[in-house]
Amino acid sequence: MVRSLQRPGSGARPLDRGRLALGLVSGALTVALCAVLIDRFVLNAEWWQVRHTVTAQPVVPQGAVGPPPGPLAVSWERTARTHHGPVAGYDSVAYTVAQGQVVTASGRGLEVRDARTGGTRWSYRRTGWTMLGWSATRSRLTAYFERDGHRGDRQFVGLDALSGGVLWRRTGEHPAAASRTTLQWPAGAGVTLTTDDARHELNGRSAATGARLWSRRLPAGCRLFEGAAHPSDGLESLSALALDCGGRSRLLAVDPATGRVRWDRSLGSGESPEVSMLDGVTLVSDDTALRAYDRDGSPFAVWNGDDLCGDAMCPGVLVGDLLIVAYRPEGARGDQGRMEAVRVSSGRRVWERAAPPYAALARAGDRVYALRPRLARGLLPAGIDIVESGGGVRTTPAPFALDPDLGGVRPWLAAAGGLLYAAVPEAAPRPDGAARLVALRGGPSGPGPAELGGVAGADWPDACGLLKKADLATVRLADHVTRPERGSIGGVRLPHPVTCAYEPKKREPPTGETGAEGADPDERDHEEIRGDQDGIKGGDREPRDAEPEPAARGVTVSIRWVAPAGASASGLLDALQATQAQARRRTDLGGDEAYEIGPTAGTIALRVDRYIVVVDAGRPTGAAARLARAVATHLHRPPT
Repeated sequence: MVRSLQRPGSGARPLDRGRLALGLVSGALTVALCAVLIDRFVLNAEWWQVRHTVTAQPVVPQGAVGPPPGPLAVSWERTARTHHGPVAGYDSVAYTVAQGQVVTASGRGLEVRDARTGGTRWSYRRTGWTMLGWSATRSRLTAYFERDGHRGDRQFVGLDALSGGVLWRRTGEHPAAASRTTLQWPAGAGVTLTTDDARHELNGRSAATGARLWSRRLPAGCRLFEGAAHPSDGLESLSALALDCGGRSRLLAVDPATGRVRWDRSLGSGESPEVSMLDGVTLVSDDTALRAYDRDGSPFAVWNGDDLCGDAMCPGVLVGDLLIVAYRPEGARGDQGRMEAVRVSSGRRVWERAAPPYAALARAGDRVYALRPRLARGLLPAGIDIVESGGGVRTTPAPFALDPDLGGVRPWLAAAGGLLYAAVPEAAPRPDGAARLVALRGGPSGPGPAELGGVAGADWPDACGLLKKADLATVRLADHVTRPERGSIGGVRLPHPVTCAYEPKKREPPTGETGAEGADPDERDHEEIRGDQDGIKGGDREPRDAEPEPAARGVTVSIRWVAPAGASASGLLDALQATQAQARRRTDLGGDEAYEIGPTAGTIALRVDRYIVVVDAGRPTGAAARLARAVATHLHRPPT
């Protein structure tokens, strides 16, 4: 017989209440456990967050050899879109060439390609996370990720550089002074450098296992710069890091293998400097000077000035005992620069010369490659100068366009395996932009000079012969003054004008009608309209209220390039439109390709076979299109 523990009409006994409480606690623990398991194995699980490919294919190492002097051709090229993650300012794309591979680093993650062919080898990225830093030493890469919207969730991932295999993962620290423009932080001797939350400590972790090998406290009152453009750099045997020491900056050089301080120098500004390391030389630029230190930390060259390097580090290379640096002298105009060679052992200047504002330098053996944003004033391609250690220069066009004012990637050069690698920013795809990586090889020579890409100077048409008087009459500019402008590249002078400006003739005011300023109203309102001679920035003029079909205020026709063949001209025109914030394709102008550049239709870039021409006519509306159509007709059938 079973007897009830509860009398009819009575409340719950303590035993029942205990069971109820135990059930509630058990349920709460179950829910909490499920939440933890879901967070760990679902929300933060590697299996769905990580996009990871690996390779077992061997890679062929490359020698330190670039292409020979002469015309250049594209071996392969790729674009990488910029990644605008939740952390402002970390939207750059950066590159390096090592061990026969090209590494592309961006907020999306790492992508590694075969340096000879451009074929994909391996990649690593994390969905919902942004890569804010990476380092490289020997055959190891380390990537640093932060979870979008949860900056406290951070992770280091150690990777084998050749296969892409994951070696280790760690949480809890930060990269040591990662660059905002290249996302890279120092590593060397198989050790990657990290820091604590307060940035008062410098740690060395094994790039192979992630284990901490050493730790060093920074000098009292000092901490590492955070979020700076380029506050550190490193090689296998030495790492240099800028320190913020209570309003004064310092430069600390350490041995990455042991953490031992090799030297420590005070700088002249409280702002974060730009730091660049070459083999045995450290360059530091702040708003007071550009300084060069040898491997022992002794300064051997100083260039004083607050804007020598602009917004980026002055490019420099080391050729034996010779440091070659490009900078902008104080008071120089936008197209003026200087290049100097300084002996490291003595500090003596060996040579100096005027130079364009080089965007990047690269060395291969005794040869230095220098990237100039414009081959020459008024022409479209970027240029490559080959600088000999004695100061001699040979110039050749690059098969791409470069606007150094665009963001997304700092212009970059590297030479290896007989190829020259160049990275330049693009505005397309709009609005985010991208970085274009181009691998260049030596191209076929032609009947003309290397400065023209092998094209004979006689093949360049006369810019003033591309429009007839009847063509100009259609925009009411039959009565005009012609202003031709010739072009030259180095010692090569083109035989015909490359730019032709058509301006309306000034009219004498009628007797007794002088207007408010004593001049013809048309003359007062006259605005000379020209294309930007150093790039395509046109189409930004707003039309004024005027009578129907007014006379054109001015027209400019510019021959921006003559390529060896139509295919290479097409690639160059595509590179041009990709650097423009606004570009619209036109298919009704009679040429092979055409784009309207800018917010209005006043500037048109046109390709006819191997010729690239820019027509600039801001008003009246449609004038640029009419004249571009006429130019296309005359290039298809040259006028007699």
